[in-house]
Order: sequence, then C-alpha cells, then structure tokens
Amino acid sequence: MEMIMRNPASGVYPASPDYIHALEIRHPSRLLFVSGTMGLDQEGMAAADLEAQLELIWSNLRAILASADMTVDNIVRLTSYLSDGAFMEANQNARLRALVGRAVPTTAIIVETLRDDWLVEIEIIAAG
Repeated sequence: MEMIMRNPASGVYPASPDYIHALEIRHPSRLLFVSGTMGLDQEGMAAADLEAQLELIWSNLRAILASADMTVDNIVRLTSYLSDGAFMEANQNARLRALVGRAVPTTAIIVETLRDDWLVEIEIIAAG
C-alpha cells in the first residue's frame, strides 16, 4: 500500500505542519472503519478529565487496530468530536503524540455528546 500526501500549492489555503488536505491511498488490500471511540475504561466508565480520556481513547484505538493486525500507522482518516472548543489543543497534541507527528486528514467538530461525562470521541479509518 502506498500513501501519498496531497497538498496543492495553489487554489487552496496552505496546509500546516500537522495538517494535510488529502491522503491518497494506492493499492490497499483492507479497510477498517472504527466507530466513534470514547475515553472509557474496560468497565465502560469515563475517565475523570480530558487528558485521561484522551489517553484511554488512544489506548482503545490501539487495541481495536491490533485486533485487525494494524497499528496507528494504518490510520488514514480521523474525526474528533469535542464537547467543548477549548479541548482543541489537547486533542491535537494527543493526536500528534499518538501518530508520532504523522499528518492524516482530520476534522474536529464541536458537538453535544450523548453523556455529559464524555468529553471527546474519535472515529478513524485505517487501511492496510
């Protein structure tokens, strides 16, 4: 599988170091669509604060990816649902740590979550 970043030099605003406009995937043999994943522990309880929820989310995503013999290197699209716009920077930093700085097409949306204690939810698409 080949991944090609697509950041046109003209006709669209410039991408930032942690953001790309598009990612072309050539010759994938598998796609994995992961439901929105919350910062819940194995008993289904939400962690107490944003940082702990982000840690759990990425731990949960790694476990889901591993079940498909994939890693975070296979993530090709990510959408974050934040219950507060103030969470943007912490979410971005957690994503950059988890992906070791690798940029993928990403969107962050401010939403009302299904439960008040769910601060952030992340869904991904992975390819292999």
